Amino acid sequence: MLALHYIENDAPFPPVDEALSEPNGLLAFGADLSPRRLFSAYSQGIFPWFSDDEPLLWWSPDPRAIIELDGFCASKSLRKLARQQRYVVTLNHAFERVINACSSIPRATPSGDDVSNETWITEDMKNAYSQLHGLGLAHSVEVWEEDQLVGGLYGVGIGKVYCGESMFHTKSNTSKLAMYALVKHMQKQNMAFIDCQLPTDHLSSLGAITLSRKQFIEKLQANNHTLNSEGELCTNYVTQWQPQVLNL
Repeated sequence: MLALHYIENDAPFPPVDEALSEPNGLLAFGADLSPRRLFSAYSQGIFPWFSDDEPLLWWSPDPRAIIELDGFCASKSLRKLARQQRYVVTLNHAFERVINACSSIPRATPSGDDVSNETWITEDMKNAYSQLHGLGLAHSVEVWEEDQLVGGLYGVGIGKVYCGESMFHTKSNTSKLAMYALVKHMQKQNMAFIDCQLPTDHLSSLGAITLSRKQFIEKLQANNHTLNSEGELCTNYVTQWQPQVLNL
């Protein structure tokens, strides 16, 4: 019988290759959601995922889903929507509004026959990622129809990698438009890829591929240039994520 690692607040994560195969990628429980812990986790290919009635769980699945920037699949209808300039897309203009929307938007149940308001984005998670955003490490993309927020996504930036967490839309294709704008921005900034965590049919339709956990970690480490020798955010990293209107 395999025992799940428990980690104290000041203890390091166990090696990711010690994650369980069932459930896939469950690595440890415990610790906290401090900015230091979250940054350490994402830098090692680990992320938190748990519900209100569960302990704090940490994951590093195998295989791992990513979107290579040149492999993003934009449908004809999505490219047409971008050309119409019906919406304005921004970067890091309304992080808390995006994460709140992601946590509250009704989503289809696995059966597809109903919708649910249940979410893994708990109040503790929202507070933690908002703190991370305040430190310049978590980033949002917003889609606006005039002054109304109608779509968006948020995640964590590790060097040249964007670790996606969640997205939402209230108008058709606006979450995909946010992803499209993010990809174009990352290409312009000579960034690397988007971490999508677990493969889904939706992500596959956008061009997501899977890598082994070992391949993913190697690729992440090769692009993890977030802090300088003084432990501060690199100038280039800060420049990449300046609040701005994104070109479509």
